[in-house]
Amino acid sequence: MNILILGSGGREHALAWAVKQNPKTDRLIVAPGNAGIAQLAECADIDILSGQTVVTFCEENAIDFVIIGPEAPLAAGVADATRAAGILTFGPSAAAARLEASKAFTKDICDACAAPTAAWARFTESSPARAYITDKGAPIVVKADGLAAGKGVIVAMTEAEALAAIDDMFGGEFGAAGAEVVIEEFMAGEEASFFILTDGVNALPIGTAQDHKRVGDGDTGPNTGGMGAYSPAPS
Repeated sequence: MNILILGSGGREHALAWAVKQNPKTDRLIVAPGNAGIAQLAECADIDILSGQTVVTFCEENAIDFVIIGPEAPLAAGVADATRAAGILTFGPSAAAARLEASKAFTKDICDACAAPTAAWARFTESSPARAYITDKGAPIVVKADGLAAGKGVIVAMTEAEALAAIDDMFGGEFGAAGAEVVIEEFMAGEEASFFILTDGVNALPIGTAQDHKRVGDGDTGPNTGGMGAYSPAPS
């Protein structure tokens, strides 16, 4: 089986390592990959945000199975394109990927199904967002609605930090991702994630993990795309 993994981070490195162990793997390509991934798989420099580019590459390289790691190509509909071309694909549709691509959309889903979630409000303009922060006070959490490589969440411990985050987001620091902003209630505690695989009907639990996103020791500094994670998470 010829397998293509899309992505270039630690997640895709782990996926490549695991896929390589499977005796059914004949050829493994990772696009674009990284220097570490290149030690165990072929790397290909293609535009992974273009569904047609990925489909063409798959056809030219007789790819049987595509695994899509990052959020951006999923949100761009690459999984929809490969499936439409008849290529076996692991990764949600663009419609399902909105759960990751839009924080406001996910909060709407939580509210619609009465799932517990932090109190929140959405804004598309700076002035009402600043007024909301002034009314609620700090600590408070300011989030760019769209994908920002894990960096679009500001856990503001002071009102000044929160207002600065609003200025940055509506000022274009996160591009289109910051065109809409979600402001959330601050909640203290340990972060934990519970993962399942689903085909839209069945759900298969696969485990827990705890992510550490702050750039500094002791969970200090701004959020990043992830400074590391371990599994299982403490119960």
